[in-house]
Amino acid sequence: MKKIGILFGRESSFPEAFVERINQKAEKDITAEFVRIDKVLQGEPLDYAVIVDRISQDVPFYRAALKNAAICGTAVINNPFWWSADEKFFNNALAVKLGVPVPKTVLLPSREHPTDTTEQSFRNLAYPLDWEGIFNYVGFPAYMKPFDGGGWRDVYKISDAEDLWKKFEGTGQLVMLLQEEIIFDDYFRCYCIGGKHVRIMQYEPRNPHHLRYEHGKAPASQKLLDTITEYVLKLNQYLGYDFNTVEFAVRDGIPYAIDFCNPAPDADIKSVGEENFEWVVETSANYAIERAKAQKPDADNLTWGEYVKSAVGKTPLTGAKPAKAADTTVVQVDHEIAAEEKAKKAAKPKAAKTVATETPAKAKRTTKKKE
Repeated sequence: MKKIGILFGRESSFPEAFVERINQKAEKDITAEFVRIDKVLQGEPLDYAVIVDRISQDVPFYRAALKNAAICGTAVINNPFWWSADEKFFNNALAVKLGVPVPKTVLLPSREHPTDTTEQSFRNLAYPLDWEGIFNYVGFPAYMKPFDGGGWRDVYKISDAEDLWKKFEGTGQLVMLLQEEIIFDDYFRCYCIGGKHVRIMQYEPRNPHHLRYEHGKAPASQKLLDTITEYVLKLNQYLGYDFNTVEFAVRDGIPYAIDFCNPAPDADIKSVGEENFEWVVETSANYAIERAKAQKPDADNLTWGEYVKSAVGKTPLTGAKPAKAADTTVVQVDHEIAAEEKAKKAAKPKAAKTVATETPAKAKRTTKKKE
């Protein structure tokens, strides 16, 4: 009997529905359950053919346990080794090489020295940075956010250089990105499962959470939807994610990939809605069963993206042609939502925490000291 397990934290609706759906399918010699870990011994398996990981990004113990399970033959969704190495700035750089539009983005060193480092640790860092070149490249307004963060934590809208100095003071040891703001005409959030199943959802991030998938925008053109599908497949197949979401902000007809590093994307029925929830439960259950059937004990059963494959094979980065979608569904809402305009007007970007309120001049001086 091959077991499929799901490892999760505070969420309830998706894990429960996922396990129930697999067991309802009654596939021969395949069963599903919540993962239970009572001990982790080096080089010893956890007795699961497949584990769907929904929590290790927040729990280092689970991340280490999943790597140990993977080396013993478990197919972990998503690959815990890749997720440990991945971050948003690399993703953007890879997108540039793949020809997928992304906002202009610059990496900034942490405002404070990391623990156990001194000024000598930064002797290769120019003092001061070429701030003029950075600002000219990115432009204002912009967003500043952690290079490896998520969940809208520590995200700041930046109006100009003086605003940056003030808000940079509150970022501590975080390594930040400064990123061009995309004023969008339309927005999409797309599930991608197994690097081949795509669900495109028109989305309004400025609406209240419960209305973000429910809005009255005009349906997108087929040409735009085809382009988005192509980009979703390319990004996920190169990164090697089995279960991910990609967000696009559309400006002047061009979809810019905004966020595509989501190893445990939101799948709660209260936020994504019943129709999207049904799709993600059914598709992920079928994919987990597919992976369980293909799983071989004591072998590497992880998904490795085309980026890693090209590095190992010494082949050109863009030489691989992404596989076509096995299926693509498009969710469109064709009715007006009464609360939507009010929500848009009320929505304002918020800093995730209180930042220092020193004068801009002092902020400039202390920023230069750090460099």
